[in-house]
Amino acid sequence: MRLSDKVAVVTGGGSGFGEGIARRFAAEGARVIVADLDEAAAGRVADSLGETALAVRADVAVGEDYEAIVSAALGEFGRLDILVNNAGYTHRYGSMLDVDEATFDRIYAVNVKSIYHSAIHAVPVLRAHGGGVILNIASTAGLRPRPNLTWYNGSKGAVITLTKSMAAELAADNVRVCAIAPVAGETGMLHRFMGQDTPERREQFRSSIPLGRLSTPADIANAALYLCSDEGSFLTGVCLEVDGGRCI
Repeated sequence: MRLSDKVAVVTGGGSGFGEGIARRFAAEGARVIVADLDEAAAGRVADSLGETALAVRADVAVGEDYEAIVSAALGEFGRLDILVNNAGYTHRYGSMLDVDEATFDRIYAVNVKSIYHSAIHAVPVLRAHGGGVILNIASTAGLRPRPNLTWYNGSKGAVITLTKSMAAELAADNVRVCAIAPVAGETGMLHRFMGQDTPERREQFRSSIPLGRLSTPADIANAALYLCSDEGSFLTGVCLEVDGGRCI
């Protein structure tokens, strides 16, 4: 059990990569707060994990909601060791000029401002407990941007830079901060990335990945487990590309 006695928060834990991470962490002995905007989805995942998990309905773009996530971890399990900022949002594939301001604001609120909220509410707790891990889910979009996802690309570039800066600032507190950059995967946002979900469009995406397939929640969960476990104890500030070679 690589996460025995650890308490982890996973945002966006009701589906996709977040659900995969929550399930993998629980299987390795962690107690998990499954936080999601979709209360029913969070409840479904938490219920399936049993007494070692708790669902929390939260909008990570709202500071009070993030505070409630951290409070739930402390209230239910007595501590917080790992925080996975996985919740994300994007615009539909297309011209940067076709994205309205409300959508732009939502992308940056969910993908970027949520990391600010996580720091404000979780870092003091991690410091008090002698350290911990913050894992931000970035994207290959922040490293090798595709056309027609410009504003999303920028938000994930910000995630990567924030990860490195947070790692440098928090190292003295024994708080490690890392990121994962997944390539497009089988999640609820895939249709937005592709613009239209057709066999031809999927093949176009797959052909850009040297290993010849999209990512899966299990791929991301396995990487998250390594970075958040004691096996990754000398890693901080890294952005691990889980991308089948996409960024080569």
